[in-house]
Amino acid sequence: MRFLFRLLATISLGVDVIMAVLDATRTVAASQLVTTPLATSWAAVSPDSLSAAEQFVRLELHPMLWDSAMAPLLDLPGFVVFAILAFLLHAIGRKPARRGGSFIAER
Repeated sequence: MRFLFRLLATISLGVDVIMAVLDATRTVAASQLVTTPLATSWAAVSPDSLSAAEQFVRLELHPMLWDSAMAPLLDLPGFVVFAILAFLLHAIGRKPARRGGSFIAER
């Protein structure tokens, strides 16, 4: 399971870097800070899946969940969302700390 979480963290970090580079390129071209919301990036890649996700959340879970949780999340810059996701997945998939002490005596 740890391998799966670390793999997903690596993929999330890759998407994060791509989105950050795209925003950095747009920022340099416009000579001002440009950040692309996650909803805009998702709609550009697959508008049908965005509307399907909205329909699923509104109909199957709860209509207020989309407005109170998902919409603010989708308004954040995409690279921020994927950076947080990569951090969380990495934290879940990290190896636990060793319980035994080291062989070297402390001074």
